[in-house]
Amino acid sequence: MAEVIKPDICVIGAGSGGLSVAAAAAQFGVDVVLIEKGKMGGDCLNTGCVPSKAMIASGKVAQTMREAGKFGIAAAHPRIDPAGVHEHVHGVIGAIAPLDSVERFTGLGVHVIEAEGRFTGRNTVVAGDYEIRARRFVVATGSSPGTPPIPGLDKVPFFTNETIFDNIKTLEHLMIIGGGPIGMELAQAHRRLGSKVTVLEAFTPLGNDDPELTAIVLKQLESEGVNILAGIRIERLEKYRGGVRAVITQEGKERKIDASHLLVAAGRAPNVEDLGLEEAGIAYDRKGIKVNRGLKTTNKRIYAIGDVAGSLQFTHMANYHAGIVIRNALFRMPAKVDSSIIPWVTYTDPELAHVGMTEESAKEHHRNIRVMRWPYAENDRAQAEHATHGFIKVVTTKRGRILGATIVGEHAGELIQLWVMAMSKKMKIGAITSIVFAYPTLSEISKRAAYQYYAPSLTNPMIRRIIGWLRIFG
Repeated sequence: MAEVIKPDICVIGAGSGGLSVAAAAAQFGVDVVLIEKGKMGGDCLNTGCVPSKAMIASGKVAQTMREAGKFGIAAAHPRIDPAGVHEHVHGVIGAIAPLDSVERFTGLGVHVIEAEGRFTGRNTVVAGDYEIRARRFVVATGSSPGTPPIPGLDKVPFFTNETIFDNIKTLEHLMIIGGGPIGMELAQAHRRLGSKVTVLEAFTPLGNDDPELTAIVLKQLESEGVNILAGIRIERLEKYRGGVRAVITQEGKERKIDASHLLVAAGRAPNVEDLGLEEAGIAYDRKGIKVNRGLKTTNKRIYAIGDVAGSLQFTHMANYHAGIVIRNALFRMPAKVDSSIIPWVTYTDPELAHVGMTEESAKEHHRNIRVMRWPYAENDRAQAEHATHGFIKVVTTKRGRILGATIVGEHAGELIQLWVMAMSKKMKIGAITSIVFAYPTLSEISKRAAYQYYAPSLTNPMIRRIIGWLRIFG
């Protein structure tokens, strides 16, 4: 017979969001149960953000060796050791894993149950030998790689992000289905690590970002030898000479693409199966569990956060959700999600980072907008490091309210944080011009872009007359 436990909060899923809720609640002295059927740390640590960024780092070192000549250092052709790259990737995972471990969370006072959790009623979950009746539940089960309905996909071997990082061999020719951030990041990384790479995208690569800036990323990938085929239709996949063949239609013509290996990076699906959501009275669809802005499901005792809630599929979004739940569940604060201040970054080289509205979306919501740009090429630090490829683009209202910012270039993911803060605090563009930035830093591009808002004033006749009049007083 199952042992009945009655914690204050029960969290299902030990990914980034679930761990954040459990850790925060436990440190406030709340009785917490955490259920996880797989690896602690979830997708981000084990098969997502962490291993992909570690692999990207390996590829960047290899590319730096190839391009060392521009710094007055003899360029070298790197010898890629796939097993060594694998060791590096998993070494990074291993270094971070203790922070997400069962032992750490047990030490925090969390009751960790390593088993599958399933609702058996509106206020009951069964996991292993336990029946949990909590005051509040948090579903944080994340998402899994999506499988597109392509004829023949079930007949050929393929990688997903859950398996690609276990590879220890050089992939002769990697074909990637999906031109989103995951597909493009891994395309460039594998190309830099010695693989021939072809990307197949049915629509527009990196289609959720500003096309003016994505063009720079795509041009760079193509210059490095990544073959990007956009606007295509995959008719079928089939085995071919120990590898895989894709039969595609492009501009009305059929052609065949042969590769040694296949990676499917065509979106992710929320993990809603086998949770007993119907028994708990939780509404959901193919996009995930339905929640209100306070992240409550249709069962008001139960919250859903992160990917499973159908939100932006970022680790930092799940962590943001965790904070909303803690404020709502523990402190009864009316906290609500504001997706307009959530940044996203594609970790290609150059990086592509964004927060808020793009120019296109701003035009749809506002009659008069201002668009400011500043190139990396006019930044002294960028010149010193030969990192002149890129620019910043800021969109504001006519009165200077910041609507969004996008950056393509070196360390764009770091530079976008200033604009995240500015939008979170509802700062106007003028506030950026008053900040003193250290010289020489890449951050100066933000200030230079902000100054562009005032550029029309430089030739304003009225302002010039006022300046002339003030000269009378010395």
